[in-house]
Amino acid sequence: MTKLMNLILRSLRSFDWPLLLILLAFFGLSMLVMHSAVGSTDYRFAGQLRNFAVAFFAMWFMAMVKPPLLMRLAVPVYGLGLLLLLAVLLFGTTQKGATRWLDLGVISLQPSEIMKLAMPLMLAWYFDRYRNSLSLMDFMVATLLLLVPFALIIKQPDLGTALLVFASGFFVIYFAGLSFKLILPVFVIGVTALTLIITFQETLCQPEFDWVVLREYQKHRVCTLMDPAKDPLGKGFHTIQAMIAIGSGGVYGKGYMQGTQTHLDFIPERTTDFIFAVYAEEFGLYGCILLLALYTILLLRGFIIALKAKTQFGRLLAGAITMTFFVYIFVNMGMVMGILPVVGVPLPFMSYGGTALVTLGLACGMLMSIANYVPSSEDKREYLER
Repeated sequence: MTKLMNLILRSLRSFDWPLLLILLAFFGLSMLVMHSAVGSTDYRFAGQLRNFAVAFFAMWFMAMVKPPLLMRLAVPVYGLGLLLLLAVLLFGTTQKGATRWLDLGVISLQPSEIMKLAMPLMLAWYFDRYRNSLSLMDFMVATLLLLVPFALIIKQPDLGTALLVFASGFFVIYFAGLSFKLILPVFVIGVTALTLIITFQETLCQPEFDWVVLREYQKHRVCTLMDPAKDPLGKGFHTIQAMIAIGSGGVYGKGYMQGTQTHLDFIPERTTDFIFAVYAEEFGLYGCILLLALYTILLLRGFIIALKAKTQFGRLLAGAITMTFFVYIFVNMGMVMGILPVVGVPLPFMSYGGTALVTLGLACGMLMSIANYVPSSEDKREYLER
C-alpha cells in the first residue's frame, strides 16, 4: 500500500500545475460551449468528455517520460511516421476524395497526426546532437527532414495538417539559429504572391484557369475567401454564416444557449472547426477577449517552460510546441472570421475531436516533462559527451 502511494505521489509530481490549471479552465469552457452547440443529450457531448479523459491520461503518461528518453525515441518515431505515410500513399483508405487513413482492421489510423509530434521531436534531437558544430549544411538537412513528410501529407491531400506539421518543424529550425536573412526572401515572395492574387483575382478565379500548384478545391477555398458572396449558398456558405454569427454576438453576446445561428443550424461544423463562431455569438466581444486572454496565458506558460529548460533539446521542443499552439489558434480563428481560407484546423482544447485532443494532450505532457526535468549527474555527463 505504501509503495502504491509513493508511486501515485511521484506521478503527481510530474504535472506542471500552472499548465494543468490552464488546461482545466479550457476543459470547463469547452464543455460549456459544447453543451450549447449540441445539447447535453447529444452523443458528441459525452464523446467530448471521453476525449478529454483519454487526452488527460495521455498527457499524464507523457509527463512521466523524461526528456532523455524522448530524445532516444525521436528517430524511431519519425521513421515510423514516414513509413506509415508511405503506406498511406500505397495502401491508404480514401474518404471524401482524400487518402489519409490506414485501415488496420480494428482501428483506422491517420499517420499524419503522428508527424505533428514526431517532426519537432526529430528536429530538436538533430539540432541538439550537432549543437556545437552547426553549419549551413545542417540547416539544409533539417529542411529536407521537414519537407519529405510535408510533401507526403500534401499528396493525400491534407493542407491543414501539412501546414501544422510544417510549422512545428519550421519553428525548431528557426529557434536553432536560422538566419532571418534566409527567411526574408521567402516572406517577400509570399507577400508578392498574395498581392498578385488579390490584384488579379477576377482572372485567377475563372473556372478554366489552372493554378498548377493547388488542387481545384484548394483554389476554390482561396477564391471564396476573397469574395464569399459570389457563391453564398455553396462554397461561401461556411464563411458567411460564421461571420454573421460572430457579428451578431456584438459586445455582450446573445447569452448562453441563445445563439440563433447556432440553434437554427446555420453554422456548419459547429462542434468542430467552427466552434469559435458558436462561442462568439453567445458570449460576444467580452467573451472572446476572455478566451484570447486564456490562450495568451497558455502560450506564456509554454515560453516560460522553454526558457527554463535544462537542455537545448528541451528548449527547442518546448518552443516549437508552444508556437504550434499559436498556429492552431491563429489559423482556426482566422478562417472562422473570414481572413484565412477554410483548411480544417481545430481550435485547441475547444473543438470536438478525439485524435486532435490526444495529440494536444501528448504535446502538453511533453511540456510538463521538460518543465520538471532535473538532470542527474549521469545525465549531465552523457549530455556533455555527445
